[in-house]
Amino acid sequence: MSPPRWVTGFLSYETAKAVVVRSWAVGAVNRAVQLLILAYFIGWVFLHEKAYQVRDTVIESSVVTKVKGIGRYAGRVLDTADYVTPPQGTSVFVVVTKQILTENQAQGVCPESEAEYRCAADRDCRGRGAATGSGMLTGRCVPYNRTLRTCEIRGWCPPEVDTVDVPVMLEAENFTLFIKNSIRFPLFGFEKANLPPPGSGAELGRCRFHPELQPLCPILRLGDVVRLAGQDFPALAATGGVLGIKIGWLCDLDRAWERCLPRYSFTRLDGRAPAAGYNFRHARYYRWHDGTERRTLTKAFGIRFDVLVYGNAGKFGIVPTLINTVAAFTSIGVGTVLCDIILLNFLKGAEHYKARKFEEVPEASVPAPPGSPTVCPPGALGGCGRDKQSTDSGTFSLGL
Repeated sequence: MSPPRWVTGFLSYETAKAVVVRSWAVGAVNRAVQLLILAYFIGWVFLHEKAYQVRDTVIESSVVTKVKGIGRYAGRVLDTADYVTPPQGTSVFVVVTKQILTENQAQGVCPESEAEYRCAADRDCRGRGAATGSGMLTGRCVPYNRTLRTCEIRGWCPPEVDTVDVPVMLEAENFTLFIKNSIRFPLFGFEKANLPPPGSGAELGRCRFHPELQPLCPILRLGDVVRLAGQDFPALAATGGVLGIKIGWLCDLDRAWERCLPRYSFTRLDGRAPAAGYNFRHARYYRWHDGTERRTLTKAFGIRFDVLVYGNAGKFGIVPTLINTVAAFTSIGVGTVLCDIILLNFLKGAEHYKARKFEEVPEASVPAPPGSPTVCPPGALGGCGRDKQSTDSGTFSLGL
């Protein structure tokens, strides 16, 4: 009793069979695909992407900044303590270019200054939200001046009027910014700074950053930063804005230590915001001669600078090299798969190729003795008389 078909199918064995096809078109497709795969792995994967390297994308960074320059604003001479905030020299800081001052404010009641709170009677001040931009509504309608009446508020009086036209400190265009950036790639223990090494002879105090002439100088002119970010300095100083100073460290540690250099780029970070610009408020408190607490409220417009550090480092590693080499040689087999699809489905004589490529050998079959005449199977296509047995075991040569 013979075993079931599923048993014989499960226990069958498949082995590779080499068939040489004498077709220049199929051979050209095979070699072209192989060359393209090799060119991709050699040119893109290994040379461009450096896939033979171990990469460290975790960059540890420290940034210290310092702004220098003297400006004039509203009849006063300002230094860095007046227009730079916060004063600690962090990676995010603001250079104030315009200020609206509301002096001698004290706690009390007064008419609201915003136009939307104009009124004719007390009922116009009721039914609104309890708070306004300047204080809490009392529900009364009081005179603002000889012709206008507005809702009364309780808070810091007089309220701020931020629609006045004030000048811009244009001297800030010539201020300088010094950036000290130290980085470390922990995977390799690699450390470096954007400053020239001691004894290099570089005049750090006199250089000014230029993208072509001095691309490594860490001292930048604020006007150049704004220009390289594609902005106009007077317009940006009037409305305020947020600029990004990006420092990129893309290092190939297979090269010399000196070849790992920073790259600076600049962009505006708030350009697409619905309300572009940047301003903030701060107050200075003091005690009046009558003992009451008073303050000077400042609405400051300025340019905020964000120093952003990014980067990665790579170094030769045997593991990624072996993985990508094996992947390259394995991918070369795609050419064989593509050629088989063409031979089995699109070329004349496809049935003849199938008959030679896929052959079942029963277990009880006995090979014919050498020199016996070849018998063509009934219905064979393509003229079996043209098939030749090669000297290699299991290899057939088909002429298509």
